[in-house]
Amino acid sequence: MITEIEQYIALFFIYSFAGWVMETVQISIRQKKFVNRGFLIGPYCPIYGCGVLLITLLLFVAISIVTIYSAQNMLHSGSNLALRQGIWYFIGFILVYLIMFIGNDVIIKNAWILYIIGNITLVLLLIFADPISNAKCWFSIPGIGTIQPSEFMKIILIIILGKVIKEFNENFANPTVKEEFFFLIKVGLIVAVPSILTFLQPDTGVVLIYLLITIIMLFIAGIRYRWFIILFLVLFLSVGSVLLIYFASNNLFIKIFGSSFFLRVDRLLDWSNKSGYQLENGITAIGSGGLFGHGFNNTPIYFPEAQTDFIFAVFASNFGLIGSLLLLLLIAFFDIKLILTAMKSNSNINKYIISGIVGMLIYQQLQNIGMTFGLMPITGITLPFISYGGSSLLSYMLMIGIIFNISNQALRNIN
Repeated sequence: MITEIEQYIALFFIYSFAGWVMETVQISIRQKKFVNRGFLIGPYCPIYGCGVLLITLLLFVAISIVTIYSAQNMLHSGSNLALRQGIWYFIGFILVYLIMFIGNDVIIKNAWILYIIGNITLVLLLIFADPISNAKCWFSIPGIGTIQPSEFMKIILIIILGKVIKEFNENFANPTVKEEFFFLIKVGLIVAVPSILTFLQPDTGVVLIYLLITIIMLFIAGIRYRWFIILFLVLFLSVGSVLLIYFASNNLFIKIFGSSFFLRVDRLLDWSNKSGYQLENGITAIGSGGLFGHGFNNTPIYFPEAQTDFIFAVFASNFGLIGSLLLLLLIAFFDIKLILTAMKSNSNINKYIISGIVGMLIYQQLQNIGMTFGLMPITGITLPFISYGGSSLLSYMLMIGIIFNISNQALRNIN
């Protein structure tokens, strides 16, 4: 396995060097002088490593299907989850092509329409969806499975916030405190609608992602720091009040927030005490893998939600510390590529959108992997591109299509 990774690293540098030669020759001829098109250190143009990065995405496909196959056998699931994940990936690549065909300009132009449709879908979910595990988070579609609208709402929120922030910065080059205040009220209302609807399902994990996306995009937009301090104080007081009611009276807490939310808070406290069947067995499974793991399709210790929340524990048990580190490097490599794409873009709205996407992905990666080690609370957040789930995977592939459009636009601007 180490040999394969070394091959991919070598291919990346080969593509990068070849790209540097092509770019340097082409631009030097145009400008009639030597122009070094590389960056970082040395004659490398890593953007031409994007061909290898596409292989990285395909590696995610392979890792996801292999690990889900191992998880489904451990769970003795009658459904072929690995095959379904492969089908979802196939549909996802079709969506990537469609997004690239449509273009980001059309999507951004119709952002408000998408926002309205997304919120209507969340309302219909609360009215008509059948509860699954005491939550109305999914539409059940015969022959297909379940669809989770809140996963798509995340990307819609990123697009609408990018559009609103861009318009504000264009209209107010040097905004006053008052102008920023009313702008933040507008942003708060935009975020509040899907947040409330999602909280009522209840799905607190996705609500946290909505909030994180908003904070990151506002930070990149250059909003005054005082607003972030005020926001964190409000959040601290809100969370403190909820916990105060929880510890004061469980019956009162259930009466106000409902039994489902009570169970989620109770599960959160299980994490703080490093207790709970799922967490304990997940950590044991990771530790049992040792340096090289038990091997493919060999997870000797059972734990719930292995194909979704605890997919990393399955991978670590199968492929050990070495395999886990290589997967983490692959994820970091992918994230860095997205950040470099944002840095190359001359469009502010593109930077806002990518910052929202990257922030969301990094948070979910840290949250999912962290909770399998007991370092983060168990919130039901999946590992992007790896965990089983049609809705989450399709939403990620939609983001990939948007990022490819931004990357192509940046390349055209360079040339």
